[in-house]
Amino acid sequence: MATSQTRTVSVTIERGADEVYAFLAVPDNFPRWASGLCSAVTPDGDAWLADTPNGPMRVRFSPPNPYGVLDHRVYPSADVEIYVPLRVIANGDGAEVVFTLFRLDGMSDAQFDEDARWVARDLATLKALLEA
Repeated sequence: MATSQTRTVSVTIERGADEVYAFLAVPDNFPRWASGLCSAVTPDGDAWLADTPNGPMRVRFSPPNPYGVLDHRVYPSADVEIYVPLRVIANGDGAEVVFTLFRLDGMSDAQFDEDARWVARDLATLKALLEA
């Protein structure tokens, strides 16, 4: 398997890393800030059903852990899995939220740029929400 081009998008949040992680570890909170992922989520067995910009998709979130890992996997179809690495890292008294965006097969430069801009907007929304 060949490697993919990636972009790392991050935001500094003036809240403790534990607080930021606790908020992000609740899948029900994703619609409040992650418009690129979903406008709503509902439990669906051992996963979640997300209303995404591209229609309904299953999502599996990482289990709670002490390492700040919030990775999730999105399934646009039964045979396709999109891995989304997401981390919360302590940054002094605040937190750094780090999102790694993988370029998908067949994605144009313009689409990859737009995805990165969308992630940045979503992380800015998260920052505003948690710093309010």
